[in-house]
Amino acid sequence: MAKQAVLLLAHGTPETVEQIPEYLRNVTSGRPLPQAVIQEIQRRYTLIGHSPLTEITLEQARLVEEELAASGQPVRVYVGMRNWRPYISDVVRQMRADGVEEAAVLCLAPQNSRTSVGLYRRAVEAEAEGLRIDFTGGWAEHPLLAEAFAERLRPAWSKLSAESRAPVPVLFTAHSVPCRTIQTPAAGAPADGAPAASERQPRLWPGQGADPYAQEAKRTAALVAERVPEIPQWWFAFQSQGASGGPWIGPTVEQTLEAAAAEGVKALILQPIGFLCDHVEILYDVDILFRDFAAKLNLRLERPESLNASRTLARAVADLARQGLVRLTRG
Repeated sequence: MAKQAVLLLAHGTPETVEQIPEYLRNVTSGRPLPQAVIQEIQRRYTLIGHSPLTEITLEQARLVEEELAASGQPVRVYVGMRNWRPYISDVVRQMRADGVEEAAVLCLAPQNSRTSVGLYRRAVEAEAEGLRIDFTGGWAEHPLLAEAFAERLRPAWSKLSAESRAPVPVLFTAHSVPCRTIQTPAAGAPADGAPAASERQPRLWPGQGADPYAQEAKRTAALVAERVPEIPQWWFAFQSQGASGGPWIGPTVEQTLEAAAAEGVKALILQPIGFLCDHVEILYDVDILFRDFAAKLNLRLERPESLNASRTLARAVADLARQGLVRLTRG
């Protein structure tokens, strides 16, 4: 029987502020960013002290490994990062050196965008010669994912509602992406699916259809809301729009907070359902930027604990990994 393993993929984050320029070059595939943008990102990392994304992802992998072993499927769970160490390419090479022949691969970004998840998949496939892989592209509607978020949401919502003496609404968020990356392309793009050498980001070609990311993000939010029916009202917004040229998908969090304040809302819960652990887009964007923005609107903003070491999340990922390993076994 072939030796199997699981590979979890994540974005990656630098260990120090000094590493941010190199890290950003990885994020942009070498495209230069204005020095002012680099300095602003360094400032944000300085304010939060440290992004724990790598440590938390490794802990999530350990929990998934425990769940798989408990279900009678003891396999090693590896972690590879697209933009920082441990790089996906290095980890895949290590897997091959360890004798792994088949791997269930999952991206820890549940909502599938071909322009983000697709990059992770290509990074794996580039080093996967001799390694059979089963890649789970998206899992936005997995019931245990929704339940994991609901478990975090319920106590935070109850606490703020009690303190506000009225049920408070919820704002769900996911990371924004550039509009160009999810638009269905015009006719005349290359039919073989290969992007032109000059392009930094992958595109969709005829026959691939519209990118599912926005719809999947909103679907996750709806499934979480269904599990907390006490919520009187909820909205959805895209957060953390980037500094690169061109429009990014919205509505933005700021626009949504302004609309809520205009309706007389005085307190709300913001829950990012596109992120599985704490990192700069939560610890700075939500905890500092959005909270300060809301305060200027006389609006109290709180958020639930991130999933981080959630056992329910580990069960969701283990279930998906198990399905992938079964597909590999059946050939």
